[in-house]
Formats: sequence, C-alpha cells, structure tokens
Amino acid sequence: MTKLRLTQTVQKGGCAAKIAALELHKILSKITFPPVHPELLVDGKYFDDAAVYKLTETQAMVQTLDFFTPIVDDPYTFGKIAACNAVSDVYAMGGRPVTAMAILAFPLATMEGEVISSVLQGASDLLGQAKCTLVGGHSIDDDTLKFGLSVTGLVHPEHIWTNQGAQTGDVLILTKPLGTGTLSAALKRSLITEEDMREALNGMGQPNNVVDVLNPDLLEHIHAATDITGFGLSGHSYQMAKASKKTFIFKADLLPLYPRAKEFIEKEILTKAHRTNREYTEGVLDVEPLSKVMSTLIHDPQTSGGLLLSVSSNTASLMLEQLRATFPKASIVGEVLNESEKTLHYT
Repeated sequence: MTKLRLTQTVQKGGCAAKIAALELHKILSKITFPPVHPELLVDGKYFDDAAVYKLTETQAMVQTLDFFTPIVDDPYTFGKIAACNAVSDVYAMGGRPVTAMAILAFPLATMEGEVISSVLQGASDLLGQAKCTLVGGHSIDDDTLKFGLSVTGLVHPEHIWTNQGAQTGDVLILTKPLGTGTLSAALKRSLITEEDMREALNGMGQPNNVVDVLNPDLLEHIHAATDITGFGLSGHSYQMAKASKKTFIFKADLLPLYPRAKEFIEKEILTKAHRTNREYTEGVLDVEPLSKVMSTLIHDPQTSGGLLLSVSSNTASLMLEQLRATFPKASIVGEVLNESEKTLHYT
C-alpha cells in the first residue's frame, strides 16, 4: 500500500499559503473595525505577531492564531511544526505561551483518522516542550487538511517586544536559517525526501523561546522583535523597520541558510509567495549588490522561521553566544540606521 504523502493533497503548504501581503492589506482596508479597548496594548496597526491586552499592572495577555496546510508528508512532523509556528508569535512578543486551542479541517472521506491522531500528537508534544496546555478546539469536515492553534500567553506589560522599538545603532540577530520555502517546494515536487531536509525540519520544530534561553538581564536589551514566516525576511523586516521608522542594513553573506536552499533557488524551485513577497517590498528594498540567488532567498516564505531581534550593540556578542546553545545557526545579520529613502538595504 502506497504511503500517503500529505504535501500531495494540497496546492500550497505551510506559510507559503498565506494571502499575499499586498492583497491582504487591500482586503483589510475596506473593513470598519470596532473601537479599540483602552486596555489593548498592541493591535494589528504595525503588523505585530500577536495582540496584547493588559490584565493588571504586572500581567498582560498575548493572543494569536496560526494555521495552514501540510508543509511536510509526515503527519506527526506536520503537527509539531504547525504548533511551533503558532507559539512562536507569543515568543516574538516577549511572552510565554500558557494555553492553546486547536483549529482543524480534515477530509474524513479521503484520510484515515490515524492521520489526525498523529498530527495532534505532534502538536501536543511540542506544546509540552513549550510548557503550554492544549485545552480544546474546533474541527470541521473539509476537502483538505488544515491545522493550527489559537495560543494565549502572558507577558509583563512593560516587557513587551513589538515591531516598533528598533533603535539606531542596534544590531540585528536572526535565530534560524532561511530556505524552508524552496525546500518544501522541492519536497512537494519529489526532488528531495524529508530525510534530505532533516536540518530544516528540526529547525521548524524548534520553539523560538528566546525568553527562556537568554539570561534575564539580557532580555531588556531586546528593543524589537518579529518572527520570520510567510512574508519572508524581506517582508517581515520591512514591517519592523517601517514601524520603527528606521532603515535596516543586512549583510547577505552573514545570512544563515539551510543546506541545499541555494541549490533549489538556482533551479528556480519556487512558490507563488516568492513573487508576491518581492512585489510587497518593491520600491523600499535595495538589492542591487546581491546575486540573483540571494535576492530571491530574502523573499523565501519561511514556515516556523526564526526571530529577528533588534538588540543593543554592546550586548549582541554575549546574546549570540547564549542563543547558539539552543539555536546553533543564530547569526548577527545586520544593523539599524536612521530612516532613509530605502527602508531595507542588502550589501
């Protein structure tokens, strides 16, 4: 009996299935939203990774939701990556996840129930690793498998990380390599196996728990943060730089990459998101010095990618040393300058 390959059951997988940033902006601009509650500290105005609502003077609630179609063939690994991707939004705000609720669409007519059991087990194991409790959820019968989590976390109101806080002179640190978009596209086209992309799978399943990895005295030197997912390094760094009213300069040769990512970019194994991410940053991005391969990789849609941190330059080396104990490919990739005509520069 042929083993079911989840990537063959969907047209798009992982965060590459996100609605394009420009299209999403167009849709949301037509909506009249209700008045903002006075205790809401962070909303969607600056494209932050989660909302933050103040509960008390010392505690705020972080809320987020993420779900997508399979990015890998193995159900357990898919569940783990989907859960990791969801809790990452809480970590990106400087918080810690505490509870999660599952959102599931499952094709009962074409898939065995064991598939979803494995997906849920993968998610449950990841949540256990993140010390986050699965408390329920909602499921529907649908044509294709989709899975994700609504996650609630906690953070001190004075210790929230947002897109807005990057300061001139800061150093930019990226905790995980790039390349999951092109690698997952290669997997879907049967050009590689999951074993061939084991390092990327491990990376996508590694929680971005920077708040637990760094010494507490270093956390206050993180001025802004975002997780790099479907809009690529280009799109998410643009949102952060724009919100902070700064210019980010990246050094292309310092960007960490997963094995074989360059190879498949050279072979033009791409997703639709590579193109839409390029369109999103057109006019604000200077990539003239870059090779064609690197100018494509910065648009690569990441699934459960790393955190991009804007940190004090005098603590960056120590921070990197501590981060690499958990994120071995974490790298200093750029710096923050005063705002200029182009929001992003690559050298």
